[in-house]
Amino acid sequence: MNYEKRDTMGIYKEDLSGPGPHLMGADTLIGNDVYNQKDENLGDIKEIMLDVTNGNVSYAVLSFGSFLGMGEKLFAVPWSALTLDTENKRFVLNVDKESLKDAPGFDKKHWPNMADKAWSKDVDTYYASSSSRVSPG
Repeated sequence: MNYEKRDTMGIYKEDLSGPGPHLMGADTLIGNDVYNQKDENLGDIKEIMLDVTNGNVSYAVLSFGSFLGMGEKLFAVPWSALTLDTENKRFVLNVDKESLKDAPGFDKKHWPNMADKAWSKDVDTYYASSSSRVSPG
């Protein structure tokens, strides 16, 4: 579901010039679809993780591979790895669907300590090199 359909407060009703909204409500982003550049559905955003010490968005928690909630794997994707696709009202992550299966992930009952610097480094390193993981489409 896209952010405009989740907008219960009228945030996106105003016609703004430019490619899309520059400030978005976090609640309207939960549930947004995430695709890759080959137009493969990678899942949807389940949560947005804020670094409250500096006020920045650190990660979007992406759900992938579930069927009716069974077998769902979660991924903390660095916010900087996502691009807003205003035309299709979704986010794009430059990762091949097959390689996402090997990305650092977790299940909903065993969340990692996202403040752990070693964990953050592993995740950030994985997605920083994600462009090399996308095969030509």
